[in-house]
Amino acid sequence: MAVLKVHGSVISTASQRVFATLNEKGLDFELVLVNLRVGEHKKEHFLSLNPFGQVPAFEDGDLKLFESRAITKYIAHEYASCGTQLIYADGKKMAGMSVWMEVEAHHFEPASSALAWELVFKPLFGMVTDGAAVEENEAKLAQVLDVYEKRLGQSKYLGGDEFTLADLHHLPNLQCLMGTDIKKLFDCRPRVSAWSQDIMSRPSWVKVMELQKNH
Repeated sequence: MAVLKVHGSVISTASQRVFATLNEKGLDFELVLVNLRVGEHKKEHFLSLNPFGQVPAFEDGDLKLFESRAITKYIAHEYASCGTQLIYADGKKMAGMSVWMEVEAHHFEPASSALAWELVFKPLFGMVTDGAAVEENEAKLAQVLDVYEKRLGQSKYLGGDEFTLADLHHLPNLQCLMGTDIKKLFDCRPRVSAWSQDIMSRPSWVKVMELQKNH
C-alpha cells in the first residue's frame, strides 16, 4: 500500500479533521509539516497540491486531494474495511447521516470558526478580538445547538446511533471552543454536553491532541 501523506499543520483545524479520520481507521500516515507562519502554503510546490493555498492536502499514491471533508469521505469509503466505519452502507442511513454532515459544514462551521478565530486564534497572533463578532456568532451557534439538543434526543450521535463523520467533523472547532467562555453554550444543554464529552474523549482525538503537543 502506498504511503498516505498529509501536508498540513497540527494547529490547523482542517488538518486535525483528517488526522482524526486516519486515526479512527488505524491507518499510518506521513505528516508533511507545512509552515503557515512563513507562508509555505502559498508557495508553488504546495499550490500544486491545493491551488487555493490552504492546508491540508492529501496524497494516496497518485491520488491527490484537498478540502478536508472531501479527504475524510475518501478515506472512509476507500478504507471501509479498516477501523471504525464512519459511514453507513445502507442508503437511507447514509442519506440521514449526510444531512448532518451538511449541517456541520453550513451551520456549525461558520459560527464556530468565527468564534474560534476571535477567541482563540486572534489572541494567539496578538490581534484584538471583535466583541460584536463574538456576540453575533454566539447567538448563531446557540441556535444550532438548540437543534442539536433536540436531535440528540432521537439518536446517540448526530448521524445515527453510531459515531460517524457527521460527528467527527465537529471535533476541531469543538476542541477550540471548550477552552473559551463559549463552553457554557454546550454545558447548558445536557445532551449536547454529553455528546461533546463523548466524542472528544475518543482515542483517535486524544491522539490528535498529543500530536499537536509534540510539534
